[in-house]
Amino acid sequence: MDKFRMMFQFLQSNQESFMNGICGIMALASAQMYSVFEFSCPCMPEYNYTYGMALLVVPPIWFFLLGFVLNNNVSVLAEEWKRPTGRRRKDPSILRYMFCSITQRSLIAPAVWVCVTLMDGKSFLCAFSVNLDIDRFGNHSLITGMSEAEKLKLLARIPCKDLFEHQEIRVAATRYIKCISQACGWMVLLMMTFTAFLIRAIRPCFTQAAFLKTKYWSHYIDIERKMFDETCKEHAKSFAKVCIHQYFESISGEMGHLHRHHSGKDESEEEEEKKSDEDKLLGIRVQDDMNKVLWNWHTCKPALALRKDQTDGENNGKMNGGANGAASGFVNGHAHDVAKKEWAVYYSKI
Repeated sequence: MDKFRMMFQFLQSNQESFMNGICGIMALASAQMYSVFEFSCPCMPEYNYTYGMALLVVPPIWFFLLGFVLNNNVSVLAEEWKRPTGRRRKDPSILRYMFCSITQRSLIAPAVWVCVTLMDGKSFLCAFSVNLDIDRFGNHSLITGMSEAEKLKLLARIPCKDLFEHQEIRVAATRYIKCISQACGWMVLLMMTFTAFLIRAIRPCFTQAAFLKTKYWSHYIDIERKMFDETCKEHAKSFAKVCIHQYFESISGEMGHLHRHHSGKDESEEEEEKKSDEDKLLGIRVQDDMNKVLWNWHTCKPALALRKDQTDGENNGKMNGGANGAASGFVNGHAHDVAKKEWAVYYSKI
C-alpha cells in the first residue's frame, strides 16, 4: 500500500510530465488502433460517404473527449469557473490558460488519427469514390447505356476489389483518390506544424510577466486544491479517531483501561498520540462547524493576501505587502496607478 501511495504522490508532483506521457500514449494508441482496425467499406452509394467521413471524424472526437476525461485539471477548471466570487476574484486569464493547456494536450491523439487516416486513404476512397468521372480512367464502353443510379452503384464498388470486375479501372481510380488523400494528410500535418511553430515563435514577443503571472496562479489553484483535500483527509482521520476513542471511554472506563493494556503502548505514548490527533482537529470538533468551514471554503475562499505577525503592536495583523512595498519604493506593496496592457500567448509544453 505504501508503494502505491508513493507512486501516487510521485505522479501528483510530476503531473505535467505525466499528462504529456498520457498524451503520447494516446497518440500511439490511436495509430495502433487504426492499423488493427479492419476497414470494410459498405460499397453502397447511400452509405459510402457517411461511413468514410464518420471514420475520419468520429474517432478524433472520441479521443479529444477522452483527453479531457483523463486530465485532472478539468475538474479544477470547472470548479474555478463556477465557484462564487466571495473574497477572491476570478481571473479570466487563468481560466483561459488552463483551458488552452488542456485543449492542446487533448488535440494530440485526434491529430495523429486524422493524419494516419488521410495517409492511408481508405476512408477517403470510400467516401469520394462515387464522385469520380470514370471516363478519365478509360473503357468508356463500360458505362455506355447505364442509368445514373447504375453508374453510382458501379462507382460505389470501387473500394471493394472482390465486387468490382474491371481491376485496371479500379487500381487507377484507387491510386488517384489515395494521392489526393495523402496530399490532404501532408497539408494537415504541415498546417499543424506551422501553427505550433508560430505559437512558440510569437510567444516571446509578448509580455512575459503576464504569462508568468498566469502560469503561477494556475499552478497555485491546482496545488491549493490538492492540499485542501489532504488537510480534509487528515482532519477526518483525526476526528474519527478521537470520536471512536471518546465513544469507548464513555461506555466503560474499564473497557478503555483494557484497550490501553492490550494495545502494548505506554500511557505517555497514548497521551502524545491523543494530543497529536487533537492538534490536527484545529479546534473544529463539531459536525456543524465542519460543515460551515467546508461551505465557506466553497462560497467565500480566503483572499490571496497573507498576514505576517509583527512583534510591534501597530503592525500586528497588517499585510506583509506593506513592508515589501516600502522596501521596493511603493506604498502598500503596489505600484502607481499606470494604465498598462498585458498580453500573453497561452500554450502548454508538450
